[in-house]
Amino acid sequence: MSLAHRFLALQRDVHSGEVLARGGDPQAHGILERSGFVPVARTHELYHRLPTGREPDEERRLATRAVARLRAAGCPLQCDPDFETEDREAHYLPLGAQVANLADGIRSATTSEEVADVLAEVTAAYDGILAGLADVLTATADFHQDLGGPADGPIADRLRHLAVHGLDVIAADLRETRTALADRRQPHPRRSVCDGEVPPDEREASAVCACPPPPPLPPPPAPATAARRR
Repeated sequence: MSLAHRFLALQRDVHSGEVLARGGDPQAHGILERSGFVPVARTHELYHRLPTGREPDEERRLATRAVARLRAAGCPLQCDPDFETEDREAHYLPLGAQVANLADGIRSATTSEEVADVLAEVTAAYDGILAGLADVLTATADFHQDLGGPADGPIADRLRHLAVHGLDVIAADLRETRTALADRRQPHPRRSVCDGEVPPDEREASAVCACPPPPPLPPPPAPATAARRR
């Protein structure tokens, strides 16, 4: 992403009076959303605004805190003078990024057991990531159930459906995959740990290690032939 696209402007719109944040990269978007802003997706743009019904002082407080967090994270930013601040809030790795680090563990894994160990963090029945996500959906459903609005009951039902049926499909597939990998006990044919040592009897003078060449990739499927006309 270019610097121009990463640049974020946080300002009060002169036409609507809303506090809007336009531009920024995914990291900036995550900081905005954790600072009280909500995303607005349109066909040709994505921007963020503060929730409706806030008093100007509350809007200023939320926007100023977002600026403190964005600047602490090093996000390129321009803001209204009302939102400028010398404060800097400590920037911590969010939970979503910690979960995404599991993917790095899978990318660097060399055996099926290593991948199975990572997937156990996702699929553990009591305190795995999917179990925690199901608990979040259920708690949100319970909150909606008692709000009293006409749409709150259906929203609660939908969230419970996702917690029970939507996540169960993902969890079942991942548990089956994890079990198969744990039982397989197989090194990955294209990933190996290499010490970089070259034996004296190596034939290739340019070799930097003794690892064998990786197995060839399977050939691409043959193009479909058009049916002959009768």
